[in-house]
Amino acid sequence: MALTAARELLIDSGPQAVTLKAVAARVGRTHSNLLHHFGSAAGLQKALAGHLGQTVCTTIAEAVAARRAGLGSAREVVDLVFDAFGSEGAGALASWMTLSGNEDALDPIFDAIHALVDEIGPEGEDWTRVREVTMVLVLQALGDAMIGPTLAASLELPPEHARELATRQLQALLPRGEEVAAR
Repeated sequence: MALTAARELLIDSGPQAVTLKAVAARVGRTHSNLLHHFGSAAGLQKALAGHLGQTVCTTIAEAVAARRAGLGSAREVVDLVFDAFGSEGAGALASWMTLSGNEDALDPIFDAIHALVDEIGPEGEDWTRVREVTMVLVLQALGDAMIGPTLAASLELPPEHARELATRQLQALLPRGEEVAAR
């Protein structure tokens, strides 16, 4: 319950709103209850990062599997990653934790991404290529979450342009079925 409430606060009000007091109020518990469970606000934020990492990576793994089976598209994978860092709050949490000097709170997200790459492991693909594509896609999604719409507007590009570029890049670097035929 606490992690769901923390995620809602993150999405609704930003990472600075994810405090033990605010989460406790949302779940009808005391600050002391959450302090006992998480140890500190940093502990809560680290648990939230782990929760976000797991839920997002599970969804992305399903989309990757669908794409490999010819049932999904590169754009669906890109949208899920961009949404995870944008509307789902992982980008805001990552930037907040980095700026506040609490980078180790991001370890669960990085661990989940690493586990995802291992889980979806390339079937006959180059491991290095898959890891590179993952890194670039996550960096693009994080950048888009932080400054994407403003940058696109300043360059007179549509707000979705970064997603379109990421999709083309994913298709070029890890082509599948129809994408290969379309070339």
